[in-house]
Amino acid sequence: MRGTARLRSRALRLGEVGRDAGMTTAEYAIGTVAACAFAAILYRVVTSGAVSDLLSEILGRALHAV
Repeated sequence: MRGTARLRSRALRLGEVGRDAGMTTAEYAIGTVAACAFAAILYRVVTSGAVSDLLSEILGRALHAV
């Protein structure tokens, strides 16, 4: 047990383990929520009437190109 306490003490001094040890999990969670929100907005934009018509027109031109 003394060896573990000594390693933890050394890690704390070196800054390897600190008060914010759990912050990366919270950052991943916020990043995941932001990515899902962005995907939902992008889906709504792409499936809107104007964008859908534009994409169909572009695809039609590409398929009928000589």
